[in-house]
Amino acid sequence: MPATAKPLKQRTQVRQASLVEAALQLAAERSPANITTTDLANAVGITQGAVFRHFASKEAIWLAVMDGVTEQLMGQLQAAAQTAAPNPVRALEAVFMAHVAFVVAYPGVPRVIFQELQQPQDTALKARVRQLMQQYRTLLMHLLLQAQQEDLIAPQADLTGACMLFIGAVQGLVMQSLMSGDVAAMTQLAPGVFALYRRGLCASPATAQPDAATL
Repeated sequence: MPATAKPLKQRTQVRQASLVEAALQLAAERSPANITTTDLANAVGITQGAVFRHFASKEAIWLAVMDGVTEQLMGQLQAAAQTAAPNPVRALEAVFMAHVAFVVAYPGVPRVIFQELQQPQDTALKARVRQLMQQYRTLLMHLLLQAQQEDLIAPQADLTGACMLFIGAVQGLVMQSLMSGDVAAMTQLAPGVFALYRRGLCASPATAQPDAATL
């Protein structure tokens, strides 16, 4: 009995992973809202009824997708930051580039996130997205605070705003790439965008006020 149960559990885990992967692949091609369990079943090569032997509902599949995305994305971002340590500004750049590379590899991910955030009601999937964003902000705030403490960025820099701008810069690149249909172009644009962001962090406010006589 135990020997039979173990292979069965392993087969279920493999099938669940296949369905999650299929969901992301299909999301790269169409709106996640239009992906049906029949689509997922066909992509994996099983019947629609078999889908529900591995997941209780369609929502459960998307929750598993977000759990996998969170684990993989945050793992890659943290690894990128550690690779660039101990310089926190270089770590920020590494995180930026790693996020762009992740989206290029998995273009279905932002479609899933943007689709869910458009929903007016609160959902379990939206809560998962919030958890991902909170982990992301925690990583960024740690690096920004370290950079400020080491005088690598302006001492008066608004770290909360800098964190929001960082995420917004990535999201802007993602939106432009999705609209143009050329996701890979992000890799060429990302270095220039981060360079602008870095200059903003390091800039000091003008201390001199314009002479009233010149106005």
